[in-house]
Amino acid sequence: MYILKTEAAFDSAHFLSGYKGKCANLHGHRWVISAEIASEKLVASGQLRGMVTDFGDIKRDLKNLADEFDHAFIYEKGTLKSATVAALNEENFRLIEVDFRPTAENFAEYFYNRLSEMGYNVSSVTVYETPNNSATFMD
Repeated sequence: MYILKTEAAFDSAHFLSGYKGKCANLHGHRWVISAEIASEKLVASGQLRGMVTDFGDIKRDLKNLADEFDHAFIYEKGTLKSATVAALNEENFRLIEVDFRPTAENFAEYFYNRLSEMGYNVSSVTVYETPNNSATFMD
């Protein structure tokens, strides 16, 4: 089994609605996404001969996914009052509403699914919210 691994990162703010603890407050992270792509065999011919896939492609695609969230305030749908969202929009803050609680666990599954939809044979995705705390999703 061959495993390719690459990483990308983004900075963003979030909070955990309904959580009893510090993370209920608005705070930020330097999120690091580590994706592993698996293959039983290498490409046999052509430009990609001897490779699983082109590292340039997977690096670009993962970076593009990370950039979608970079320097934004990510919040779970239904957790902010409409007046709060309107006020933040009026101030031109970059807001991203997601259908899931923005945890490392849910982000790991989200990025796993997005990469899989792009045609990659994803083995696992690990998302670090701090250098010492991460969550991994594998199907």
